[in-house]
Amino acid sequence: MPKQLEKKHPLAIRWMHWLNFPLLAMMIWSGLLIYWANAVYSLKLFGNEFFHFFPVGFYDFLGIPFRLAEGMQLHFFFMWLFVGNGVVYVLYTIFSGEWRALVPVPSSFKRATRVALHDAHVVKELPPQGKYNDAQRIAYTLVILMGVGSVVTGLGIYKPTQLAWLTSLLGGYEWARWEHFWLMIGFVLFFVVHVLQVVVAGWANFRSMITGYDIVEAKASEPPAPNPQGELA
Repeated sequence: MPKQLEKKHPLAIRWMHWLNFPLLAMMIWSGLLIYWANAVYSLKLFGNEFFHFFPVGFYDFLGIPFRLAEGMQLHFFFMWLFVGNGVVYVLYTIFSGEWRALVPVPSSFKRATRVALHDAHVVKELPPQGKYNDAQRIAYTLVILMGVGSVVTGLGIYKPTQLAWLTSLLGGYEWARWEHFWLMIGFVLFFVVHVLQVVVAGWANFRSMITGYDIVEAKASEPPAPNPQGELA
């Protein structure tokens, strides 16, 4: 079957996608340097702690201890780049019309279940999809909202006095910090799942985010329409 190139991702989307990776990585890394100074969160069940974020060995292995000042400098520097890239991305998707392929529609939630079952090899048939399948639409829209949430909660922590109304709206300083932390955990989980999905999808999917094009089966050309006299044009 002959193949042809099909445009998939605009240059701007690709640039912002790849720029966001190191920016988000630096935000998470610097956030860990800050969190170490007051590592208070853990998973508990019936009052019993069964995992503390994070074990001492984790910090020692990564060389995190006693780098609070460095973490704050990095965090406050890269947050402006992270916010700027995110704002430009959202504005571009709105004005370019890319949002139509990205934002889920009401039926996406039903089809996303079928996509998950297909990926788990429970069902064979994949539901119809466009540039992104419905599970991707939901996940990518959710991660944008998570980015907004990280900025809002981050500002509530960064300026709790000047932005007291915002910090109060988030439930107070401690709640804002708790929400900020779990959004970070959500980003890490999203990144892990995203990378695994890229590996499962194969090289073509990864290549399209670099080149902007996908290789698809060529569409069969339609025969010429007959003219009024019944002859081929």
